[in-house]
Amino acid sequence: MEETKNNTQPTSLLIISGTFLISLIYVVARYHIFGNVPLKSFPLYVLNKGISLTAFILLTYNFTFGPLKNLGIRVPQSWLNARKALGMTGFILIVIHVFISMLIFKPAVYPKFFETDGTLTLLAGLSMLAGVLAFVFLWIFNMSFQTFLRDDKAFISFITSRKFLLWSLTIGAFHLLFMGYKGWLNPSGWNGGMPPVTLVAFVFFAIGYTINIFGRK
Repeated sequence: MEETKNNTQPTSLLIISGTFLISLIYVVARYHIFGNVPLKSFPLYVLNKGISLTAFILLTYNFTFGPLKNLGIRVPQSWLNARKALGMTGFILIVIHVFISMLIFKPAVYPKFFETDGTLTLLAGLSMLAGVLAFVFLWIFNMSFQTFLRDDKAFISFITSRKFLLWSLTIGAFHLLFMGYKGWLNPSGWNGGMPPVTLVAFVFFAIGYTINIFGRK
């Protein structure tokens, strides 16, 4: 029997809570258990990484479930119905991530992103620019869910188009790339052999991007 929209709420809650729990366990293990980050840094520094990873994964789910179905892969109807909740939750978590990052983004916390004179490095500047653009793209996409815009067919068609979504994914991937690619190339420095959070998120984006290229009409 086909699953109905009545399954949307428990399914979305299960996906969101499960993704957040796994992400949180990952960052705690990487930075606290296997790394040398003190527990006092959990409330902002480490938790922020768990929030951002959860957000990136949820947004990838939101963009990818439909194209997966188009490729002939069975996707439960409850997952498809949950896409709106996943996308909006991902957006809210990105907003939280942005605010926390603004609070702690300083040389004492992220020394590799700053020059000795306190200015941003080139890669840090590019990463911040990509992050701002990705946030704007995501905000515009989130607007497509607003009731007062649902009747604007031209707007909805553009926002949900293959080109717009692929560009959104690309800009988000650049933010991750510029932020952490140096750490990706140094496996010997991975705490407990666990890849950096930016690399994990980038892998999800890369998979989602590929699925969207072939599965989004």
